[in-house]
Amino acid sequence: MSNNQIENIVIIGGGTAGWMAASALSSIMKRANVKVTLVESEAIGTVGVGEATIPQIALFNELLGLDENDFIRRTQATFKLGIEFVDWGQKGERYIHPFGGYGIDMEGVHFHHFWLKAKDINPDLPDLADFNLQALAAKNNKFTRPLDIARSPLSKIHYAFQFDAGLYAKYLREIAEDAGTKRIEGRVTSIQQESEKGHIQSVTLENGEVISGDFFIDCTGFIGLLIEKTLQTGYEDWSKWLPVNRAVACACEPTEDPVPYTRATAKEAGWQWRIPLQHRLGNGYVYCDKFLSGEEAEAELLNNLEGKPLAEPKHLRFVTGHRKKFWEKNCLSLGLSAGFMEPLESTSIHLIQSGLSRLMAQFPDKDFNQKDIDYYNLRTRQEYERVRDFLVLHYKATKRDDTPFWQHIQAMPFPDKLKEKMELYEENGRIFREDLELFNETSWLAVMHGQGLKPKSYHPVVNVLSAEEIEMRLKDIYNSVVNSADYMPTHMEFIRENCIADKENYPEKLSR
Repeated sequence: MSNNQIENIVIIGGGTAGWMAASALSSIMKRANVKVTLVESEAIGTVGVGEATIPQIALFNELLGLDENDFIRRTQATFKLGIEFVDWGQKGERYIHPFGGYGIDMEGVHFHHFWLKAKDINPDLPDLADFNLQALAAKNNKFTRPLDIARSPLSKIHYAFQFDAGLYAKYLREIAEDAGTKRIEGRVTSIQQESEKGHIQSVTLENGEVISGDFFIDCTGFIGLLIEKTLQTGYEDWSKWLPVNRAVACACEPTEDPVPYTRATAKEAGWQWRIPLQHRLGNGYVYCDKFLSGEEAEAELLNNLEGKPLAEPKHLRFVTGHRKKFWEKNCLSLGLSAGFMEPLESTSIHLIQSGLSRLMAQFPDKDFNQKDIDYYNLRTRQEYERVRDFLVLHYKATKRDDTPFWQHIQAMPFPDKLKEKMELYEENGRIFREDLELFNETSWLAVMHGQGLKPKSYHPVVNVLSAEEIEMRLKDIYNSVVNSADYMPTHMEFIRENCIADKENYPEKLSR
């Protein structure tokens, strides 16, 4: 290895972000003899409430060579077909944002345009969600992995996971250490920078040990010990668009078998999450402290728990936004150190994953070329902005004004690009996915339709088919989706039969 190549990577902080970074970098870089060291202190807690994911997590697990059944066992995971949103458009309404598309696109046009025309002619037509296998399976508590059945909806099932983030970090730690990562226990007390460029040279621990490195990755959480406290990159505050800034979390015992979806219920001053794992039910209330106190939020959360609390409620403070520079000098930030997007669409772990992917595409040498760093920061900022816009959509596409919080939401400004997307959809039902946008047309459609946005028209190409032809095709598609959902086993049956090693001592049901 030449002297100009990175030889030592030092990760400060563990948790999900730290051990995702360590496992990926150790697995990929070990052949290049790059040493990876992770420094963490057991005395410093982790946030550890990121339990839900989106389908891209499967790519990361595949990169590490994880066996999915083993992963399910080790992290007490369940499968996730989407997110159910309750009381978001108006109180009393609910819909599912599913993974996977609606119906079948025809004549080069998205399926929902044909549904819009058919629904206008026949109001009794099933809802758009009934043409989505993931949504229908979630409603009926069904799940299976994709099956090798040609031309069947069962051949294309998109899913993610709901898992214990603490167990996942431990699992990744084993993988990272097996791949050569050296873990050092200790708390960082000082950080040394070289005088000429201000690059970080080393960190010093409480016991006096000095850890030197060529490249540092900050996974220290909200504090941003390296990226902010040391390099002072600044923070882009998005509170004007996403005003929730507090959360209280408390897991409880499950009282029924876990369902294959996460739930987000709009509340008086924010929203409440429900994430079912095998061994517990994750719960949390995300709210704005201008409209609700921490004591009130905790009381409401505890009052809504379905089972016995498993720990004391945990309170979190945050400001939605991101570092003005995700990568500065020889330091990259990941996870909460890089920024925070409220967990409404389960994007936290994905943003760690995409940050690592982007890093590997632009992996530096010791010169740390500024153009590479600038490009990384630009692309990461764009990704954050587009996730932000999708989250803001949930708040702007609502008719709720029944509390001071929702009245504030009604008067709140929203980003220009989001406004353009909403107006385009309301005019003619068109949705376009922009470069590097995480959420595709299906996701935007699910939320806009689910929360009551109605297009004035549809794509004119739809008219090449007669109303009778469209209705006949839609009937066939609907029957295929319904039959596919009926064919699937229940969610818990699938887990028990495929993902549990000791079936003899595993309960037939988790119900209490």
